[in-house]
Amino acid sequence: MHKTILVAITDLFFYTKVKDALRQTNFQIEKARAQQDIIDKAASTSPSLIILNMNDLTLDAFHALEQLQDDPRLHTIPTLAFANHEEVDTWNRAKALGVTKIVSRNEFSARTKALVEELVTGHAATS
Repeated sequence: MHKTILVAITDLFFYTKVKDALRQTNFQIEKARAQQDIIDKAASTSPSLIILNMNDLTLDAFHALEQLQDDPRLHTIPTLAFANHEEVDTWNRAKALGVTKIVSRNEFSARTKALVEELVTGHAATS
């Protein structure tokens, strides 16, 4: 059975990274192209994980985290976020808004599949 990963990333480089990393897995990718897509698709697809780019200029990840936390149907969905490592305020604000895990852009690029598997299955991947 496929598990859906909702990807709220408009940056083509990082979106492609996610697609490539999850190509040979049982994960199905659902892309959020607009702000409202994040909540609408989270409600309609019941994803196993939501991936957010905290530095995305098109999608407001902070607003999305607030909406997810406020919705009793959605607040338990794990969230994986990435941001520039030097942006301490971004990291702290994301954690305050309930992000499950936040990593640097470099770590996200290098370990996309392992991070997704860790958050979806609840334990670190062995690969």
